[in-house]
Amino acid sequence: MNVKKILRGPILYIVLAVVAVWIGSSLITMSGFREVSTQQGLQFLQDGKVSAVKIVDGEQRVDLTLTQADEKYGNQVQFYYVAPRGTEIVDAVNKANPKDGYTDEVPQPNWFLSTLGFLLPLLLIGAFFWIMLSGMQGGGNKIMQFGKSKAKLVSKESPKVTFDDVAGADEAIEELEEIKDFLKEPAKFQAVGARIPKGVLLYGPPGTGKTLLARAVAGEAAVPFYSISGSDFVEMFVGVGASRVRDLFEQAKQNAPAIIFVDEIDAVGRHRGAGLGGGHDEREQTLNQLLVEMDGFDVKTNVILIAATNRPDILDPALLRPGRFDRQIGVDAPDLQGRRKILEVHGKGKPLANGVDLEVVARKTPGFTGADLANVLNEAALLTARSNAQLIDNRALDEAIDRVIAGPQRRTRVMKDKEKLITAYHEGGHALAAAAMNYTDPVTKITILPRGRALGYTMVLPLEDRYSVTRNELLDQLTYAMGGRVAEEIVFHDPTTGASNDIEKATATARKMVTEYGMSTDVGAVKLGQSQGEVFLGRDMGHQRDYSERIAERVDEEVRGLIEQAHDEAWQVLNDNREILDELAAELLEKETLDHNQIAEIFKNVKKLPERPLWLSSDKRPLSDRPPIDFPKLTAPVDAGKTDGGVESGPTAPAEPKPARARTSKPRPATA
Repeated sequence: MNVKKILRGPILYIVLAVVAVWIGSSLITMSGFREVSTQQGLQFLQDGKVSAVKIVDGEQRVDLTLTQADEKYGNQVQFYYVAPRGTEIVDAVNKANPKDGYTDEVPQPNWFLSTLGFLLPLLLIGAFFWIMLSGMQGGGNKIMQFGKSKAKLVSKESPKVTFDDVAGADEAIEELEEIKDFLKEPAKFQAVGARIPKGVLLYGPPGTGKTLLARAVAGEAAVPFYSISGSDFVEMFVGVGASRVRDLFEQAKQNAPAIIFVDEIDAVGRHRGAGLGGGHDEREQTLNQLLVEMDGFDVKTNVILIAATNRPDILDPALLRPGRFDRQIGVDAPDLQGRRKILEVHGKGKPLANGVDLEVVARKTPGFTGADLANVLNEAALLTARSNAQLIDNRALDEAIDRVIAGPQRRTRVMKDKEKLITAYHEGGHALAAAAMNYTDPVTKITILPRGRALGYTMVLPLEDRYSVTRNELLDQLTYAMGGRVAEEIVFHDPTTGASNDIEKATATARKMVTEYGMSTDVGAVKLGQSQGEVFLGRDMGHQRDYSERIAERVDEEVRGLIEQAHDEAWQVLNDNREILDELAAELLEKETLDHNQIAEIFKNVKKLPERPLWLSSDKRPLSDRPPIDFPKLTAPVDAGKTDGGVESGPTAPAEPKPARARTSKPRPATA
């Protein structure tokens, strides 16, 4: 518990007030009489030591003034009696006949105590609400500040983040350079009648550096930077969000030129009219105020709003129109060169071994975002420190990549020999099917060591970044996914549940080919089904069917046909390369993990799958009756007669597809 926070809060003042009230009431009620027992008081009366007596009615109290001070109690004592003994007390007083006599008193209520008894409950209730409001609003003792902005101000004097600290987003930096120039030299733009964009929306996947870009703009322009999350606007009290928006923009205008950065703006900027709260939803009121403030900007205000989101598709159209978010900048996952630059930025200050090539690491991490790459280097540094080494080497980087992709290795999981044999053939089937295809990426790693939830995995990585996928590449992916299941069928004739995830992925890819990509002759180039969902409940909650039952049946048949075709192709290539499959499984059982050099040596004599027949969307003939694909000649020279993907180019002689061997072929004994 933070003692300083408690001392600054209202609890300390409440405790002090209660103590002060108790002390005050004690002083008021203090009379100077020492209390004695009833028997002792009666003894004083009987011994004739009392000079004055006062009986207080209602309290059953008797105050005695002694003729001579007692050594123990002094000269003023008091005692209490129960009501039935009242007659006895009066008789004792009459018999004592004190020289100063005795008096009766009816006590009057104390005005201070009466007022305190009325006000104390109200004070306690008020203190309770004070604590509750202060805790909910996070404002300590600033109970009336919950309508103020909670934005964090990064001043000019704070440590700066510049564009040099950002890598892999060259296009976004180029767009934001103009914002920086306007904040630094607004007169240059106003002289030619240029109007600065009022808002800049950064959208892209998580971890791509949207927040870092916004901080870099503030650091380059050397202006105040107000940072706030979209969820900070919304509270349980109606109107608080709109009040905070007004206060935030007012602060920024007073410190112009300035930048306001709203992270995760979709928390308040979602499509209006689709939530459960109707038109009076608190988020909608906050959004309305945000729209008004952005429209209320003066051309010479020099305040720019930068927002970031992962879901630009659910934002309200009023936010995205020109005049509000004039500029929308996509921040995607970096390409190969971008990944290398990001690794160089995060590699500063880390002791890398001489043999480490960040270009190779960048090639091994396609699709990784900046956050993923930073995590890779951090994991490598942790592994190096754990092994008491001084330099981060390639082995630590490879293990870090595997940990980020598939999770940590499960060394405590011990598999039986039969399970290891099945896993070796399963992963070997994946790898061999990928190597025998004509449009797959090269196999870079195979392992049968458990990692994460997988008993083993095969890593297939592209040589270069790709932004579209062809039909033949998707068919090769289906064959590669079915390779593990087919290998189990060929070798053991008893498939396991290990292929469930492969079947799930293959089925999803095949269904997209039919319903989204238009790669089915029978169904055609038609988009089937529409995703629907409320923007406040999730955009992808349901899938609306907009096609008939007959079309649904044809879709299922096409999906099954694609899976069966992939199964047949995997069966063919694994039977044609059975010796290589056995050799690969034996190597995996011995070494457990194979790298790309070892894999290339084993796969050097792999028999490729014959080219698939030419596919046309209007061709209704079966695949076996269609002519093979005849690729056109390349107009540009290619080194060694190969394309960038490593496939032989130029005209190819028509090749008759080899029939798949019968599935009832006797399995070859497994080699350990």
